[in-house]
Amino acid sequence: MVENHVVLEDVRKVYRTGEGGGVNAVDGVSLAVPRGQFLGIMGQSGSGKSTLLHLIGGLLSVSSGCVIIGGTCLDGMSDSALTLFRRRHIGIVFQAFNLIPTLTAEENILLPILAGHREAGVSRSALHDGLEALLDRLGLTKRRGHYPEMLSGGEQQRVAIARALLLDYVTETQGTLLLADEPTGNLDSGNGETICRLLRDLCTERGHTMVVVTHEASVARWTDRVIQLKDGKVVGDLGASELEGLG
Repeated sequence: MVENHVVLEDVRKVYRTGEGGGVNAVDGVSLAVPRGQFLGIMGQSGSGKSTLLHLIGGLLSVSSGCVIIGGTCLDGMSDSALTLFRRRHIGIVFQAFNLIPTLTAEENILLPILAGHREAGVSRSALHDGLEALLDRLGLTKRRGHYPEMLSGGEQQRVAIARALLLDYVTETQGTLLLADEPTGNLDSGNGETICRLLRDLCTERGHTMVVVTHEASVARWTDRVIQLKDGKVVGDLGASELEGLG
């Protein structure tokens, strides 16, 4: 039986407004994502899909319910505990590549882990070996010394993905939870397809669990399953056989 990597139990996120009112950005979502599954989250603007992704990643706290990652409930964790948990177990990729322009590709990849490599139990030698393997796998070895402005959009997104997956390669545990918010949104169709293929291959090769927010059917077709949101609620759950019909 496949273990569930992500479990949401009646998760709600309410943004309070004036006079005691509120907006239900996520409204009672219950969801189980098996380890190694490539899940897409789709919905119109304002449907709650990015909020849901941020709740899964512990970037936002739930108003009620519980988010469970690898058997650990994130509810009630301190900010420092959440930061350490994300560093060890979750990689996050955003539409904006969020690369520091004054750092090389290699330095951008290393930045999040260097400050906490001892807390994560990572030696310098393991860090070096993992970095070399990751650069090779993502086709970035020859671009490691380049600054972001010298890289194409697709290369910048690959650097962002490498940054999110570095600890997985360093510790050789495999199976990181990778969250991506519109990862092809700033790319042309060719680079977008390259990134989708890369995510699909990483999921298959290393057992990563992928949760990707997208509004593009061309991205959703690479996934195993798509959750459709409307007004913060799940209104559809499509399996692989149904994804070809997405318009």
